[in-house]
Amino acid sequence: MAVLDYLPLIVFFIAYKLGGIYTATWALMASTALLLVIFKAMGKAISKQQWWLLGAVVVFGSMTLIFRDPLFIKWKVTVVYLAFALALLLAQLKGESLLKTMLGGQLTLPDGVWRNLSFGWSAFFAGLAALNLYVAYHYSQDAWVNFKLFGTTGLNLLAIVVTGMLIYKHLPEEEKS
Repeated sequence: MAVLDYLPLIVFFIAYKLGGIYTATWALMASTALLLVIFKAMGKAISKQQWWLLGAVVVFGSMTLIFRDPLFIKWKVTVVYLAFALALLLAQLKGESLLKTMLGGQLTLPDGVWRNLSFGWSAFFAGLAALNLYVAYHYSQDAWVNFKLFGTTGLNLLAIVVTGMLIYKHLPEEEKS
């Protein structure tokens, strides 16, 4: 299912290459909504995160189209990453781990590891938010679109690999296989 989550990003990239930023923005809005319809048809529950992401896409995408300013869709990325960072950080500061809530049924880790992961991922998302703004303001729109697809996807995959390496030693023996 995780591959389906990247469908709107891929659609955005292709639509951008074929028709420009405004076509891509329309395509992103439509494909994000369609993805939730597909999930619902498959009987999959739609998470709060997915609803929130749809809302951000619709709000920032609409502003991009109404004001004919691609900066809004570029800012959507930063706002979403900052929301992830803040959600992880604030929950952890309240003594809760959103990561443990989401993944605790699949992984058994000490609370200290969950805490460190929450802080680490919060910092990672804040860094991505800042990096997105840097690329958006200092490079061409083509470079930003390429960064959005290849750069952030690559950085996310790298963060997942590093996370896996960090938590491996803390997993119970039966979960390591």
